[in-house]
Amino acid sequence: MRLRFILSSTWDNLRRNGSMILSVMLVTFISFLFIGASGLMQAQISKAKGDWYDQVEVVVWLCPDGTSQAASCATGKAPTNDEIVKLENTINTELRDSVAKITYQSREDFFKNTFLKQYPEGTYEGRTMTAADMQASLRLKLKDPTKYQVVSEVLSGRDGVEEVSDQRQIFDPVFKILNRATAVTLVLAVVMVIVAILLTGTTIRMSAASRRNETEIMRLVGASNWTIRLPFILEGVVASLLGSLLAVGALSAIVKLFITDWLAQTVQWMPYVDQSTVLLMAPVLILGAMLLSALASSISLRRYLRT
Repeated sequence: MRLRFILSSTWDNLRRNGSMILSVMLVTFISFLFIGASGLMQAQISKAKGDWYDQVEVVVWLCPDGTSQAASCATGKAPTNDEIVKLENTINTELRDSVAKITYQSREDFFKNTFLKQYPEGTYEGRTMTAADMQASLRLKLKDPTKYQVVSEVLSGRDGVEEVSDQRQIFDPVFKILNRATAVTLVLAVVMVIVAILLTGTTIRMSAASRRNETEIMRLVGASNWTIRLPFILEGVVASLLGSLLAVGALSAIVKLFITDWLAQTVQWMPYVDQSTVLLMAPVLILGAMLLSALASSISLRRYLRT
């Protein structure tokens, strides 16, 4: 009987207060759209970072023939095969816990597979280059890409090594920009959540005030505070549920139209978030919206019913 009364009161509240419900629904929609966008952006960064970091390598540039600024290349000669083998043995011995694979790339391979792809005519800064102008290198696949510094400390300055470079340095500035964009989106989302909490609490309190006579009668007949509050709390929860569902639907449409159907077809070398990411986020967004609404409504009604 009590459950039936609570559900009946909730339904009456929803029918009577359409404009208030709409306002709660819209502010919840906007707030959780920002939160979802922030989550999707962070998921995109993590996805790209994981994929790229698995592919990038630490490149150990060996000394070229001729002059070099590095003190380790003072002889002006490229390392011999024996010296290269010795360097590989050093890596296998001292960096066995960090390096998963060593690949030697000769000057000829670098010229044919890399340089000519970037400069098809073989001309660089007005000079026609040949394989003899290139540098051989050792390309190291790390077990943990974040351990670049350990590799650099061991190999930098060794005879025959001109420079140790980490390809992650190419991507780090991009990730920094994306992380800042995520932070801005998250700040806006937090502000909108605060607005949603305040608006939900105010709306529910106004709804209760418009039926003050009903709540007073319920008190006189011995209804508990929770019996009085629950219909109003459920009113806010339903509005927030609808708003969060709209937010999830909007996020799904954004991913479909702008990422899957457009960006992923245009730029195909990057991994992207997809509908499965939205589905994973959906329960968190929906439950979060409902819980925040219930909390805001409960606090607001507790203060109001004391007066």
